[in-house]
Amino acid sequence: MIDQHCGINGIGAVTGYGWGRESLWNGLATGQVAAHLAEGHGPDRDQAAWVATVPDGGDELDGPSRFARAMRAAGREAILDAERRGWEPGRRVGLLHAAVLGDVELWRDFYGTRDADVSVRDYLALMPSTPVSTFMQEFGFHGPAMNISTTCASGNAGLITAKAWLEAGVVDDVILLATDLSSAPETVLHFNRLGVAVTDTEPLQACRPFQEGSRGFIMGEASIGMVLSNRSPNPYLRVLGGAMSHDAHHVTSVDPGSAELRRCFSEALSNAGAELSQVRYLNAHGPGTQQCDRAEATVADELLPPEAELYSVKPLVGHCMAAASAVEITATALGYDRGLIPAPPQAAP
Repeated sequence: MIDQHCGINGIGAVTGYGWGRESLWNGLATGQVAAHLAEGHGPDRDQAAWVATVPDGGDELDGPSRFARAMRAAGREAILDAERRGWEPGRRVGLLHAAVLGDVELWRDFYGTRDADVSVRDYLALMPSTPVSTFMQEFGFHGPAMNISTTCASGNAGLITAKAWLEAGVVDDVILLATDLSSAPETVLHFNRLGVAVTDTEPLQACRPFQEGSRGFIMGEASIGMVLSNRSPNPYLRVLGGAMSHDAHHVTSVDPGSAELRRCFSEALSNAGAELSQVRYLNAHGPGTQQCDRAEATVADELLPPEAELYSVKPLVGHCMAAASAVEITATALGYDRGLIPAPPQAAP
């Protein structure tokens, strides 16, 4: 029987654990951290830092960088997975790519190493539309294709936008990709200076969302692919609803009143047709920073039943920026499929 709700039909993943969906799941399910000590990533360039970077790999034909190869690999794996689960693409397959900084390594090379002297072909590889276009060409998809950029909420925004496209009849199916391989030394340095990234402490000790002693997050990298459709013969899960809002308060700080966060929670549940009493766990943003954890925990305590659990997988896989919420969604989807909530081990009260 075909499920008429928006379903996640296929999943692909490239993370600090390695290339492939099963590498991600095995790491999460066993409670292993994806981060390692990366030389030259510390506050001083002669220092190492804990970072969950994507290892080298992928198909060289997919592009000149880890970013391009990871995006294509995650999307391709998701499509093959969906086809194995009975999905067949419709006439109008759209693509949404959640990305923020883009291909950092190529831009560093363009400005720093090659002095902006590259071929036209290599220059086009820098454009954010190029990986989207080449992916559409590979599969012969003809729906709308665009990038979405809402920092670490990009995956959520992409998921809700995909659902809206499906409900409006704009597309028959959506490929949702979220890619961020930006943990270059410069990026790590500035997040460290912002006071949110931790580089000098083992991840499970540094990042403890909703626990005592959390100092922030470990930087991570990932590319996630999902196939979304209302024609779902065997989905990992159904996307019942969602909501989006904006604090309009500060570039990096959360509005201490949390009014918009509270409204977003309530509207998401209403849109999904769910009651507060039905919620049993919340896969939160949970970066381990003081203000984000406090805001989420406060609203969760106000709105959710006391037995509801709260967690995120960032202590294990790192904060993957543009791909962060897509990683969390993937963890939830795989958890539903395999009967295990992949919460990290508790390190403190």
